[in-house]
Amino acid sequence: MDIDDWLRGIGLEQYAQTFRDNAIDADVLCDLTDEHLRELGLPLGARLKLLRAVAALSTGETPISSKDRTPAPRADAERRQVTVMFSDLVGSTALSARMDPEDLRELISAYQKCVGETVGRFGGFVAKYMGDGVLVYFGYPQAHEDDAERAVRAGLELVSAVTALKTRVVLQARVGIATGLVVVGDLIGSGASQEQAIVGETPNLAARLQELAAPGGVVISERTRRLLGDLFTYKELGGTHLKGFAEPVPAWNVVGETADSRFDAQHGASMTPLIGRDQELALLLDRWERAKEGEGQVVLLSGEPGIGKSRLVRSLRERLAGESHTLLRHFCSPYHTNSALHPIIGLLERGAELRPGDPPDRQLDKLEAMLALAVADVEESAALFADLLGINTSGRYRGLNLSPQLKKEKTFQALLQQLAGLAVRQPVLSLYEDVHWIDPTMLELLGRVVDRVQRIPVLNRH
Repeated sequence: MDIDDWLRGIGLEQYAQTFRDNAIDADVLCDLTDEHLRELGLPLGARLKLLRAVAALSTGETPISSKDRTPAPRADAERRQVTVMFSDLVGSTALSARMDPEDLRELISAYQKCVGETVGRFGGFVAKYMGDGVLVYFGYPQAHEDDAERAVRAGLELVSAVTALKTRVVLQARVGIATGLVVVGDLIGSGASQEQAIVGETPNLAARLQELAAPGGVVISERTRRLLGDLFTYKELGGTHLKGFAEPVPAWNVVGETADSRFDAQHGASMTPLIGRDQELALLLDRWERAKEGEGQVVLLSGEPGIGKSRLVRSLRERLAGESHTLLRHFCSPYHTNSALHPIIGLLERGAELRPGDPPDRQLDKLEAMLALAVADVEESAALFADLLGINTSGRYRGLNLSPQLKKEKTFQALLQQLAGLAVRQPVLSLYEDVHWIDPTMLELLGRVVDRVQRIPVLNRH
């Protein structure tokens, strides 16, 4: 039994190095006591998990990590739509030719762990590890209405996370994603090789699309592309001849996430006329007129999903398109509920027109140009916002030797000053979309904004 794999199976892989340093292998595993684990420095919760897992070994049971308690795969076959991801480690053959097998095993283990943790955060189910390849299902055993989106978000995060791994060599992954109807659920094989089989062309297509992807790239199928709408930006690869497919297969490379709201991305530019919402639209327009006169307004638009909240806001934007005003859009996301100030980060990146390929100095120049329109002390605000955005300032500004609480407070103040400065130039329409997904820090800031806008020409809608 491999100790690293066993620890990973019970969710305690962070202690693998501790076990290696103390020569704990399968032969002595069952002799461990709570006192031994205490000497190794393990906390109480980890000790209890380990002891329970060790006891399970003696009875032949398989321990289950609490973080892996997803719905159990069905033992019988069923027909359903599944999005399949195939991830591959770039250049693994060349690595195996020049690396010691133990070093290579450590590297592959780090890669597999990274894949498992990343796709797990998006609800993916790792069906099989195949050396440097990983097969992942989205939509099985647990289905979500946005499985295709989850798969693509997981793929984009995965290729970045693999490159960021601190290993002996720089690693890169590439990902192929396909969606289709399959028959899923049959158990094939036995013991360690047992897996949940998927029957259909979808997994084969995902594997072939992965071969099309450049290092660090994510390539998707036509059906996946249709399900995603305009949630992402794409580069069309055209029809490609793939092994095993008689006709050319359309494919798209996913470039990144769009800056549009989820509603706009999923519904496009063409919309049916808004009907039955004249009273609500008139109320919003009345509040806008008050805001233009310097009496800031706050409107909370709430209701059951699907009743037309986003459509109403879009109609408001269309009515104001011909007026001089500043539009600030904050997009909360179900995938960033634990990312502090995620909507603000997106707003600043769009407002300053920051591009991932821009060098830090160019990004700082753009940031300063944006801030110069609204604040007096550009340098202090730029230093705070650069820190928030993760831009390397290379000593361009005075150091931010601040406690986390003080840094947050100063960042809030800078954001409020920017809002007030923009409102001096012209009225501001500030939209906070999908607030039910807001992160705690953003919610605290929104409370400050609500207090502040009462004295400036802003219509704040959330």
